[in-house]
Amino acid sequence: MKNNKIVYLAVATALGSLSTTAHSAGFQLAETSATGLGRAFAGEAAMADNASAQFRNPALLSYLADTQVSAGGIYVNPNVDIDGTNTNTSGKKTATSTDDVAHDAVIPNFYFSHQLDDRLTAGIALATNFGMETDLGNDFTGTQFGNEAAVTTFEINPNLAWKATDQLRIGAGIRYVLGEGSIGAQANTTGSIQPIPAGSTLKYMEGDDRAWGWQLGAVYDINDKHRVGINYRSEVDLTLEGHAEGLSFDQVAGKIPKQPNSTYDGSMDLTLPATAELSSLHQLTEQWAIHTSLNWTEWSSFDKLEADIPYLNGTQEVKVENWEDNYRFAIGTTYQWDQQLTLRSGIAYDTSAVSDQNRTLTIPETDRTWLSLGAGYEMTPQLTLDAAFTYVFAKDASVKEARDGINSESEKNAEANFGKFEGETTGNVWLVGVQASYRF
Repeated sequence: MKNNKIVYLAVATALGSLSTTAHSAGFQLAETSATGLGRAFAGEAAMADNASAQFRNPALLSYLADTQVSAGGIYVNPNVDIDGTNTNTSGKKTATSTDDVAHDAVIPNFYFSHQLDDRLTAGIALATNFGMETDLGNDFTGTQFGNEAAVTTFEINPNLAWKATDQLRIGAGIRYVLGEGSIGAQANTTGSIQPIPAGSTLKYMEGDDRAWGWQLGAVYDINDKHRVGINYRSEVDLTLEGHAEGLSFDQVAGKIPKQPNSTYDGSMDLTLPATAELSSLHQLTEQWAIHTSLNWTEWSSFDKLEADIPYLNGTQEVKVENWEDNYRFAIGTTYQWDQQLTLRSGIAYDTSAVSDQNRTLTIPETDRTWLSLGAGYEMTPQLTLDAAFTYVFAKDASVKEARDGINSESEKNAEANFGKFEGETTGNVWLVGVQASYRF
């Protein structure tokens, strides 16, 4: 196994929405800069505030003069609770709940840009837009469907922008994605149809991979007051290599475990979805500007998770997902209070990446509404500091596992041995970000 322990990243996403319910859809993170956070990331493909703009549209580099550096971080405090009833195999119902299943996190970033000449600007972005960590705890009685998961991704993204005309800018970049994490499920009770002690590991996996992708962007200045921008980020295909362990693997028909507490080498294919953003910027007065964004994520590529474990005769089902493409709508405003102080605000709406039928205990994916405030202060002609605050409402959602009408062997086995869960998930999140940008 490679140096970094990482996920069967795809499998970790089966629990990922517990933390990302209050971020972007699925296991995607939108938190790329505190500057953008202050306006709920409205207009990101058209706004060239500082070097961080290149991560959302490489063409924006061509608006940045000389050499610039921008760095910061966003503190994320998600609050996700699950309440419901587990009905065991004998029909006994047990009320169960778990609080704060999503862990706090700090999402860092670093951006650099350099103007090569009047038409070419280069840059590099070090950031992430996928990640999560959850722990449902040992007392929750739905752990047969999953009890823990963690995933961390890191992206190295060099970019180049070209000023084609006074109105048109074009940009492109290469994406090198690294990630790590884990996923687990455990027996929830001794009342199963088999003598499986509570807390026994049913399934645990970890693995890692590195993969390449790309992005393209363009910006067009309609005139000196109106601008539109568009960006496309490609799929990134990961083959996650690592090991698996647990009773679910030990008991595969026709195979005998190598030994007690065996581990099995394996891999899993996962496509991180393609994304696109269409943004606009409108300068209404010398002080007021309004900006908008429409985002699309191809979550329909996240259909099911399968682990390739050669010792166990090949492919093993992990989770049927049946996700759908999702959209994000955002509108924000910027007010230039004076030469030094800039005020920002924004509102956004994220649609869910799953239908009501496909929502599960481990993926309580639901709609979200963002409310954001932010400010930037020019300390010197070279140094600007930004800060932002966001509160996100996640829509309360019913959740049921095993799901009706879904052909999933893993869900059927979990229900047959440990019962079923039905309940509701609720959540919100607080985000606080800071950013420092320096122009040389």
